[in-house]
Amino acid sequence: MFQKTVLPNGVRVVSETIPYVKSVAIGVWIGTGSRYEQEDNHGVSHFIEHLMFKGTKKRTAKDIAETVDAVGGQLNAFTAKEHTCYYIKVIDTHVDLGMDILSDMLLSSKFDPEDIKREREVVIEEINMYEDAPDELVHDLHLDRVWSGHELGRNILGSKDSIAQLDQRKIYDYYRSHYTADNLVVAGAGNLTHEQLVALSEKYFGYLSGKKLPVKDRPPQLTPARSVIAKDTEQVHLCLGTASVPQNSPELYTAHILNNILGGGISSRLFQSIREERGLAYSVYSYQTNYSDAGLFTVYAGTRPGNTAQVIELITTNIADAKNNGITEAELIKAQEQLKGGLLLGLESSSSRMSRIGKLEITLGKYVTLDEVVAKIERVTLADLNEMANRLFTPQNMCLTVLGPVKAENIPDSFINSL
Repeated sequence: MFQKTVLPNGVRVVSETIPYVKSVAIGVWIGTGSRYEQEDNHGVSHFIEHLMFKGTKKRTAKDIAETVDAVGGQLNAFTAKEHTCYYIKVIDTHVDLGMDILSDMLLSSKFDPEDIKREREVVIEEINMYEDAPDELVHDLHLDRVWSGHELGRNILGSKDSIAQLDQRKIYDYYRSHYTADNLVVAGAGNLTHEQLVALSEKYFGYLSGKKLPVKDRPPQLTPARSVIAKDTEQVHLCLGTASVPQNSPELYTAHILNNILGGGISSRLFQSIREERGLAYSVYSYQTNYSDAGLFTVYAGTRPGNTAQVIELITTNIADAKNNGITEAELIKAQEQLKGGLLLGLESSSSRMSRIGKLEITLGKYVTLDEVVAKIERVTLADLNEMANRLFTPQNMCLTVLGPVKAENIPDSFINSL
């Protein structure tokens, strides 16, 4: 059962009790990410995430690692565009220890200049590694061009130049402005009670104060760019997509079902057409990206340079077929069951349950029951899907990014213009 309490200082505590497991997953969610950074501190959210593991006033980095390992726990974190999460999973007898470690990291990290210096090199190496992975890099290059000039279009890691400019003052100023009580959610799931989690949250986070700085979010404007970026790689990696719906849209599940039909699995139209029937790609799929006020639908494929034009043609042909001939009843039913099955199967652990309730609270500020989600999925009709396909997939809104050893003149616009 889901429960929520707001502490006097504004910290939100959400929980879901799962009495039949022996584990507890706790996540501390902060409502900040790369979207809220400026040009001169780009990458600072992710950099702070790294620094949280480098030692506190009472624990060294080694102490943190050894304490977690000693109880068989799992400790990790991630930074996204609009939020950051630190989480730990332990057996239920070590919940207090888990909260102690998380709060110590988040509230007492040293931000030592020597740690900052060392971690700057680590993050730059992470950027280098990322740039050597074209199948990952192409997605950020696509975002950068589709949402040109907007914070959502920037890489979460930052750039080598922006990371080089981060110093203790910039890092601490950002931390103090965003790691505030009213911008923090404690989420717990597993074999614990809500009262237990509230008491621990009061003990470890009850003295946190501060108000987050107000931000003026501006929705990104779609730039229908068509970019070909030369890179010496074995394959050509491409992203083709268009605008979609934000996370709180009533059409969210219509968008997810349309995505599943086109490229969301091994039985999808794109996978069958491009990989299974013709063998033109090993990896081909589509996905939804949904933020608070914007969304994208994107198709990715990796193929040999000589097959690039044919793959783009097949992607656009499949999209045009969905638009012009519509989605079938059988496809709708299959996609609905796929979406429901994936949702329910993905919530079989305390970690996934914690992640769901934490993300809902930090992004939407409310809880959506599984029954509500299933009902929304089942309410999607063929008319909804066909209307969305016709609205989203238009030549003037399609964006193409190609990365690899291919020339722009070998990528004709005619395929996209035929939509």
